[in-house]
This record gives sequence, structure tokens and C-alpha cells, in this order.
Amino acid sequence: MSLQTHFIPSLIVFLLSFPSYYSLPGISEASGYDASAGRVYPWYPSTIQGRNFGSKIMSSKMGRSLAAVKTFNVNDYGAKGDGSDATEAFDNAWKAACSSSQGSVLVVPKNKNYLLKPITFEGPCKSSITVQIYGTLQASADRSAYSKDLTRWLVFENVQNLAVEGGGTINGNGRIWWENSCKVNDDLSCKDAPTALIFYNCKNLVVKNLKIQNAQKMHVSFEICVGVEVSGLTITAPADSPNTDGIHVTRTQNIQISSSVIGTGDDCISIVSGSQKVQATGITCGPGHGISIGSLGDGNSEAHVSDVTVNGATLTGTTNGVRIKTWQGGSGSASNIKFLNIEMHNVKNPIIIDQKYCDQDKPSQSRAVQVQNVLYQNIRGTSSSSEAIQIDCSEKFPCKGIVLQGIDLRVGGKAAKAECNNAKIIEKGNVSPSCT
Repeated sequence: MSLQTHFIPSLIVFLLSFPSYYSLPGISEASGYDASAGRVYPWYPSTIQGRNFGSKIMSSKMGRSLAAVKTFNVNDYGAKGDGSDATEAFDNAWKAACSSSQGSVLVVPKNKNYLLKPITFEGPCKSSITVQIYGTLQASADRSAYSKDLTRWLVFENVQNLAVEGGGTINGNGRIWWENSCKVNDDLSCKDAPTALIFYNCKNLVVKNLKIQNAQKMHVSFEICVGVEVSGLTITAPADSPNTDGIHVTRTQNIQISSSVIGTGDDCISIVSGSQKVQATGITCGPGHGISIGSLGDGNSEAHVSDVTVNGATLTGTTNGVRIKTWQGGSGSASNIKFLNIEMHNVKNPIIIDQKYCDQDKPSQSRAVQVQNVLYQNIRGTSSSSEAIQIDCSEKFPCKGIVLQGIDLRVGGKAAKAECNNAKIIEKGNVSPSCT
């Protein structure tokens, strides 16, 4: 009886307060909030690679008051959304949201265009934070605005429990950079260009439902991050835009990339040294250079990439399909890699391992990045070149544990060819073309 006396009133109080947990006073359609989007509370991450990050954050929140989050609208800090410079307003809005002791939502209203010079949204923040981008962020076309650092435009740095989403557009305004690239004009000296969106040293991160276009160089880069969910991105740039990788992953662990459409002038997805436990599913790629691991080992460096799975992708008109590329003279390893359930449509090099990449007159062959335990399974479609499979490995450090299973690649309705050197290859089931 005593238990019921104390439990029932407590339960009633909890249930009465529960709806307020999911309500978000102060955010409306006028300010840019879209009720149909479904997200009205700061982000609590879901399961990544079998780890339930969300439960840890949620449990820490349950001991606090169930009050609604605080909303910060960039317009309230002086941003006009008429194409004029909004850098200072965004900086002040971020600082206010980041310093809030309760969860916060930073809102970029829809139907607005905000011009931004290079800016870093820096943590750590006092609580979880969601950035809702409904409008358009546009990069300054004034190259002198990047004089302090030519490699960055928008940066989120040292932030935990962060979500960036909303369905809006991030426009790198990259044409002025492409026109001044040495890859476009041989008479120009080679210089850096900004990556449009960088996440640096972030943990428990969600990036979803954004349109990222016309980056100055790479579109979005994840650097030294842990626990990342990426989904619903549409990334576009002209096929001839130089170095405009779609998604770049470096020194990052436990990252899932899903349900994204990428067409640029370089790799749709590039995965480089220090990256582990990378999953990509439901990827549509093209134009571009395909899905690449590497390049690895440049400048005689040591590089390591492991536990990468690409499961479910469609590549159309790309210069490569699924590629592993390592430099001569490098060291380290690329291991435990799976390319599964991939469709190729008119792809120039559908399956390629290049362990001898070099742009030097006197290449070093004394060392190589070891490529081992790579599975290609259920890869089908058409090649635009006669050699659909090219596996070119080092004589001193041959590729090991390469498995081809269920491969059917054709060119012009006929069987394609395979060129395989210095690799220990196992073929299972029907494999066409065959390395044996």
C-alpha cells in the first residue's frame, strides 16, 4: 500500500511532464522550423557499429529537468538572409547556442540566402546542439577572404553530440577556384583551395538531409571524428571541377554513410589513412572518380585503413568503380575491405587495385602499402574499357587474400578482360572476367 501511495503520484507527475519533453516552444514555420521534418529536440544519436551512443546521452539527460530546449535563430543576431555578409551574426549565434547549459537548436531559416566568409564553429559546447539549416549558405567569392587559411570555409571543430541537418543548401561557389586551378590551366601554379564543410575532432555526430554543391575543393570532410552517421546527402558539382571529392574520410572511426547521391569532378567517397570501421550503403555515384580507398602512402608515409564495407552502390559513367590506390615507397596496410552488391553502368575501371601509383621519375619500389583481405562480391554491370578488372600489385609486397565472387562485368555486350599481377586471388562462383 505504501508503495502504491508513493508510486502512482510520481507516475502521474512524470506522464504530465512527458509531452513537454518533445515540444519545442519558440520554433515556428516562420522562423524556419518545418514540423514535417520530425526533429524538434536536440539530437540523440542512434546505434552506430553496434554501439548505442544515444542511450548513454539519453540516460544522462533523464536525471535533469525535462524542460524544452533553447532555440537560437541567426536572424535574431543580425543575419538578414538577403545575400549580405552574415558571418558575424552566425558566429555570435553559435557562441550563444554552444554556451547554453541546456540542449540548443541553431536555426537557419528557409527561403533565405546567407553569405559567409570562412568561419569555425568551435566547441566544446556545454550541451548537445542541433544546427537546422533550412535556407542557403553561400561562400564568399572573394578569394582574399580566405587569406588566413586557404583550406577551410565552414568548420565544426571539437564538438560532441552535434547534428547538422534540415534540407537546406550549402553552396561553395567554387567556380572562381576551379578557373584558377593548375589542373584546369597548366600555366598557373598549384595552390590550395577550401574544403566547403569540415568536421574536425567531433564525436557522436549526425549529418543528414543536406544539399552540398559546387565546393571550392572537397565538399565535406570528416577528420579525426568518432561515431558518425551521414545520410540523405545530395552532393553535386560539374564533372570537370577539379579535386571536388564528395565525402572525404580521414583518421575517422565508426562512420556510417547511407542513402546519398554524389556526382562531382573527383571521388564520390574517398577514404584515407587512419580510418577504421567505415560503412557505406545505398550510394549513387556519378559523374566522378568512383569510390576510392586512398591514395595511401604518399611521400613515403605510413598509412593504415581497415574494416571498410561498401554494400549497395550504383555507379554510372565514372572513371573508376571501386578502387584501392597506394603510392610506391609507402608503408602500412589496407585490410579487411568488402565491396558488395554493386552495379556498374558504363564505368571505365570497375574494379581496380593500383599498388604502384607514382608521379615521380624515379619511383621507390623498396616498400609498399600492404593490401590484403579484400572481398569483391556480386558486382555486375558494364565497363567502358576492355579491362574491367585491373589488379596491379607490388612484386615485393604482393596483394593477399583477394576474393572475387559473383562478378559479371561486360563491355559492349561482350565479356570484358581482367589483368591481374602479383596478387593471390581466390575466385568463387561465376567470375567474369576471370583473373585465372
